[in-house]
Amino acid sequence: MSKRLIPESLVSLHRGEEFLRRKSIEAIQANTKLLLHIEIVECAMDVLDALRTYPTDDEDLKVIQVLGMRQFNALASATKLMLSGYNQTSALILRDVMETVFLLDYFRTERSAIAKWRIADKATRLRDFKPVKIREALDKRDGFTSKKRAEFYELFSELAGHASMKGIGMLKPHGMDAQIGPFFDVTALAATVGEMGRLAVQVGENTGAFLPLDWPEGQPFFQAFTQTKLRWYAEFYPRIAKKYQQ
Repeated sequence: MSKRLIPESLVSLHRGEEFLRRKSIEAIQANTKLLLHIEIVECAMDVLDALRTYPTDDEDLKVIQVLGMRQFNALASATKLMLSGYNQTSALILRDVMETVFLLDYFRTERSAIAKWRIADKATRLRDFKPVKIREALDKRDGFTSKKRAEFYELFSELAGHASMKGIGMLKPHGMDAQIGPFFDVTALAATVGEMGRLAVQVGENTGAFLPLDWPEGQPFFQAFTQTKLRWYAEFYPRIAKKYQQ
């Protein structure tokens, strides 16, 4: 009996993905701004991995650790897809990162809500912790009235989460019709890398808030994230960087 093999069409598709991955990496390495986005992603993932290893019997903190694992896997998957030419699918996963980091941000200042979320049944969770409720609570906490969080969430939903004409645009390399399968387009790559970097900053900040200050094993990772974050802000948001320096 002959050995069954992976279909050649899938093997060929993977070879094409690996070729595009090399092109994407070359483009990122040639651009200091794109490379800085990738560096902050790595640092945020290091913070997530550090928190995972913290020994605890606190069930609420275990929830944060597992949500961190979810974000680590999502960032890793989004990066792999993006580099391989699947920018729309990468953005779909980044929407999940956004939704989860908003929840972590809420838990950061509402620690009692972690237990409520942990033991909630489906109906309670959908009523009290659905994404729009969390965004509204964060905007109220921060005194934001422009609803930027909602705008970013809707943008990711329109471009990647739902079938739409705007979403179809993400299947079109620059100046070309929609294309099936992966493709390299430096504009789409740069846009995806940029959004990933912005989300990674939030991931690292909100996850780092749960790292115990008296746990020396975790602090080097958070310090490395903080240093890279300051470089990131200095490059992309200099006004915010000045606030950190004061």
